Amino acid sequence: MKAVILVGGGGTRLRPLTYSMPKPMVPIVNRPFLEHMLTYMKRYGIDEVILALCYLPDHIQSYFGDGSDHGIRLRYAIEERPLGTAGAVKNVSDYIDDTFFVFNGDVFTDIDLNAMLELHQRESAKVTIALTPVENPTIYGVVETETSGRVKRFIEKPGWDAVTTNMINAGVYVLDPEVMEQIPGDWFYMFEHGLFPSLLESEEPIYGYGSNGYWIDIGTPEKYMNLNFDLLSGETSIMPPGKEHGGGIWLEEGVTIHPDAKVVGPVAIGRNSTIDAGVRISGPSVIGPDCFIGAESYLKETLVWQNVNVGREANLQGCVIADGVSIGDNSAVPRGCVLGQNVSIESNSALSPETKAMPGESLPSSEPTRS
Repeated sequence: MKAVILVGGGGTRLRPLTYSMPKPMVPIVNRPFLEHMLTYMKRYGIDEVILALCYLPDHIQSYFGDGSDHGIRLRYAIEERPLGTAGAVKNVSDYIDDTFFVFNGDVFTDIDLNAMLELHQRESAKVTIALTPVENPTIYGVVETETSGRVKRFIEKPGWDAVTTNMINAGVYVLDPEVMEQIPGDWFYMFEHGLFPSLLESEEPIYGYGSNGYWIDIGTPEKYMNLNFDLLSGETSIMPPGKEHGGGIWLEEGVTIHPDAKVVGPVAIGRNSTIDAGVRISGPSVIGPDCFIGAESYLKETLVWQNVNVGREANLQGCVIADGVSIGDNSAVPRGCVLGQNVSIESNSALSPETKAMPGESLPSSEPTRS
C-alpha cells in the first residue's frame, strides 16, 4: 500500500522553532514528528511513502534517506514552489498506480486506517475523508454526511445557528488514482476548496469516515506541547523511546542522573544527557539528547530539545527550548516562552511570558523572578 505525505509547508505558526527546521522534523518525545507518522503507517501495511517536499527538504532527506533504516520505502518529490494539497499529490502522480492514502504532514492521529479503507472499497468511493469531532466546529470547515457516510456538503466555518455537525476534515484521505485527472498540473490547487467541492458537484461518491480516535494538529506551539505531553501520559499507543524505569520515567542510553536530583514522571530523557545535583524535574517534561541541566535547577512541563545547556538554579516552566540553547545561571524562562535554535540567555535573566526568541539571538539579563 502507498501513501503520500504533504510535508511542504513552512510551519509559520510554529516559528521560531521552524525557522531552520521543517515542521515534520520537530521532535516529539525525542523523535522527529515524521518518524512517528511512518511508524503508525507501517502498522497498517503501508510500505511505500512519497514525501511531497518544498520547505527545507534537505533536512528530511538527509535524516531518512531511502527509508530502509526505518523499515519503509521512501520517495521524494520536491516542489519548486508551493502547489497546494491537491497540486502536491498531482505532482507525484507518476508514482501512483492504485488506491492510496494521503496525509497532511502536521496531523498526528491513531485513526483505524484498515476500517477507513474498508469503507472506501465497500462503497466504491472516489474519495474517503477521515472525520474527527471537535468541541467548536465554528472555527473549522465541517463535513456533513448522510447516515451511510456519503458526503452531502462542506460548510466553511459555520455560525452556531448553522451548525449541523461537529465533524471536521481530519487531514487523512483515501483516493482512487482516477481523481488525479481532475487536478490541474503544475498549478496551486487545494483538496478542500477545489477538488472535493468539484467532485461533489459532479455527484461523484465522496464518503466520510468518522472516528473518535486520537487526533491533533501540531501547527501551534501550544498544540505541539500538548502532543508531547499526551504521548508521555499514555493518551496514544506510541511509547516514549528508551527504557521505562518506573513512575513514568523513560531514559535512553548514557543518561546520568545525580543521586540528589528528583525526577517526577511522566518524563523522557534523551541519550547522554546529564542531570546535576539538586535538580527537580516535574512531568510531563522532555529532555532531549546531549543536554546538561545544572545544579538546583527546576523544570516543570517543559520541552527541551538537543544539546541544550541549562545553568545552575535556572527555572523553566511550560516553555519550549530548541536545539543548542544556552541558559545562564539563576535565569527564569516562564510559561509560554518559545526559544529558537542557538539562543543564549544571560545569567540572572527573567524572560517575559510569550517570549519568542529567534534562532541565534542573545537575550540580556534582568532581575529574575523565582517561583
